[in-house]
Amino acid sequence: MRAAWYEKQGPPNRSLTVGEMPDPTPGPGEVRIRVAASGVNPGDVKKRQDTFGVGMPYPRVIPHSDGAGTIDEVGDGVDANWVGKRVWCFGAQSYRPFGTAAGLCVVPVALLSELPSEASFEQGALLGIPGVTAHRALHVGGPVDGRTVLVQGGAGAVGSCAVRLARRGGATVIATVQSDAQMEAAKEAGAHHVTRSGEDLVERVMALAPEGVDHIVEVAFAANIANDEKMLKLGGSIASYASNAPEATLPFWLLVFKNVRVYFLGSDDFPLESKQAAAAELTAVVREGPLGLPVGARFALDEIAEAHEHIEGRKGPGRVVVTL
Repeated sequence: MRAAWYEKQGPPNRSLTVGEMPDPTPGPGEVRIRVAASGVNPGDVKKRQDTFGVGMPYPRVIPHSDGAGTIDEVGDGVDANWVGKRVWCFGAQSYRPFGTAAGLCVVPVALLSELPSEASFEQGALLGIPGVTAHRALHVGGPVDGRTVLVQGGAGAVGSCAVRLARRGGATVIATVQSDAQMEAAKEAGAHHVTRSGEDLVERVMALAPEGVDHIVEVAFAANIANDEKMLKLGGSIASYASNAPEATLPFWLLVFKNVRVYFLGSDDFPLESKQAAAAELTAVVREGPLGLPVGARFALDEIAEAHEHIEGRKGPGRVVVTL
């Protein structure tokens, strides 16, 4: 099969190689996917960069955790009826060496879901990390039905998914965005109220939710935690999946007095049952209509270094896919 891989970390044009590798064979409990599209996430880029100083976990890594395609072979213990099904997968390169940037990818059957006929393979390849993270960030604090949820960064990949899932779950949804251009995306995702981030954000949110919000989905923890505390109800919660800075100053006593719960979420280590619950709901949402994850740039496998550079340089809105 044709695949992309790296055996050392560093800049994409120095670390990524494209070439031929032996076809993988699914083991017990696994399936083999003939990959049509591979989603590129910031986390994939950070692993290749060694952003967090973990180093090379395996001698050779095929990057990308998300992808979509058609199952062409199954291992022992897997229902043969999976063969021929269109699927999307998540966590393919989570604690595993070989992800979806290849013609064939082997994953445990627990890490995939059927891809509805209403969705393209490209859309399926965009669901994994953003959708599963959004679902976990939304529900880790408890049921959202009848509650008020604030989604910081409601036009981003995770944020827009969180908005859609929160609205679907019965919450009143307030979304923040960085620009007027992003307002329409957050509204389309289902936000009841959309407001610009800024100095008077607390006053604007409190005007919409005078008693405060029940739960916050947070994309920039270090920058926003002081304001988040002010906007939360007593007993409220924050679920943060990203930060604008590696260290944050916490308003400790103010959080204590409000009995605030703070959840830090890393998608590689979500419980399997929560990933599967997320996959089931995301598949249901896709059957109902587009999830709202537009493709911003497409690259061929031979152009994978350019795909990673696109994300590193933040060269445009929308998600990035590698097509095979």
